[in-house]
Amino acid sequence: MQVPQELGRVLVIIPTYNERENLEPIVARVRAAVPAVDVLVVDDASPDGTGELADRLAAGDGQVHVLHRQGKEGLGAAYIAGFGWALDRGYDVLVEMDADGSHQPEELPALLTALVRADVVIGARYVPGGRVVNWPLKREALSRGANTYARLLLGVPLHDSTGGYRAYRASALHKIGLDGVDSRGYCFQIDLAYRAVRAGLRVAEVPITFIERERGNSKMSRDVMAEAMWRVTRWGVSDRTRALRERGSR
Repeated sequence: MQVPQELGRVLVIIPTYNERENLEPIVARVRAAVPAVDVLVVDDASPDGTGELADRLAAGDGQVHVLHRQGKEGLGAAYIAGFGWALDRGYDVLVEMDADGSHQPEELPALLTALVRADVVIGARYVPGGRVVNWPLKREALSRGANTYARLLLGVPLHDSTGGYRAYRASALHKIGLDGVDSRGYCFQIDLAYRAVRAGLRVAEVPITFIERERGNSKMSRDVMAEAMWRVTRWGVSDRTRALRERGSR
C-alpha cells in the first residue's frame, strides 16, 4: 500500500521490553505491509538483547530507528518518549503497535485509510468485524468489561478505548497535550482516547483481528489493571462533580 498523500510522513512506534524473539518478524511485516512508513523501536533497556537487535535492524535499514531508554517505566512512558522523538523530527502521523504480533501489520492500511477522514483511528476488537483470537474467555470478558466501564463512566462513545493499535495525526497529539499525561500502563490508551474525545477530535474505530502472542510473556499484571480502574473511576467522579457544580452555579 502507498500512504495516502494527504497524510504525509508516517512513523510506526513499537515499544519493547524483552521482545527479542518477536522484534525482527514484526518489523519485517510492517516494512512489507506499507513500505513507505518508518519504524521506531523504543526499547526499555531489555536484558534479553532486544535493544542490540534493534540497532542491527536499524543499521541495515535506513527507515528503522531506535530510541534507547534507561529502564522499564511502563507502556505510557515509552509511547510518550516515542511521540516526542517523532514530533521533534516532523512526522505527520504516529502509529502505536505492539511488538508481540498481536497487532497485525497487514491491517495498518485500513487504519491509515480511515485516518484520511479522522484525527485518531483506533483498531477495535469489539466492533462488527473485529475479533480476538486465542484469548481465554475470562480475559476477553475482563477486557470487554473494562471497555464498558470506561464508556459508561467517562461518556466516551468508543467500543475499544483500551485498544493499543491506533494512529494519530501529529496535530491531534498537539491538541490533546501530552505534558499532563502520566498514565504508565495500559490505562494510557484510555487516557489518550478520553482526552481526544474531550478535545472534540474526530475519533474513528476500524475492526481488527487481535491475536494473542505466541512467544514471550504478556506485560499485563494486576497492578496495571488496578491503575486503569483507579484512574477511570477518578476521572469519572471528577467529571460528574464538575457537572454538578456547573449546574449549581447557574
